[in-house]
Amino acid sequence: MKIESVPAAAVSALEGKLDASGMRFAIVVARFNAFITERLLLSACDGLLRTGTEKKDIDVVRVPGAFEVPSAARTLASTGKYDAILCIGCLLRGDTAHYDVIVNEVTRGIGQSAQETGVPHAFGVLTCDTLEQAIDRAGLKMGNKGFEAALAAVEMASLKAAVSRQPSAVSKTAVSRQRSAVSKRTRRSSAPRKSRKKQ
Repeated sequence: MKIESVPAAAVSALEGKLDASGMRFAIVVARFNAFITERLLLSACDGLLRTGTEKKDIDVVRVPGAFEVPSAARTLASTGKYDAILCIGCLLRGDTAHYDVIVNEVTRGIGQSAQETGVPHAFGVLTCDTLEQAIDRAGLKMGNKGFEAALAAVEMASLKAAVSRQPSAVSKTAVSRQRSAVSKRTRRSSAPRKSRKKQ
């Protein structure tokens, strides 16, 4: 059986837009490795402002380190006040297994918070082997991952809003059944009744 690829133009796609007008965002930033995380934070704020967010709609929450980011993100997401949460931190590999344990827990925690609350979370936590790699990703050779996290947050918040405006398949079916039932009742009530002859 030959499988042919479908041209992208032939299939309609629902996409988020880079328009944050009227949206609210929370940024959870770790103080540990502040030399890096402050650069990421500045660029994240820049990304949100450039896409239409107002300063009053950006709340910054500081936590001790990356390990505390998921907990704070979950708390903020649970309030229902925010369209998306940006998670910012920086983890540098050391000589022990501590790095791997923290990276796994932070990644799992952020993902779990996003899935369970339904609020988009942008992953702006750097996981680098060296300080030089982190610097490169905080505004030098590799761009700024804080800015990228902001754009991802805006797009996902916009996509969530677009999806929620789409009528669900269940509601379409229910509406179709209701219309069908009403139509049958109307036909029955408007049909002429046969009179019985008295004997």
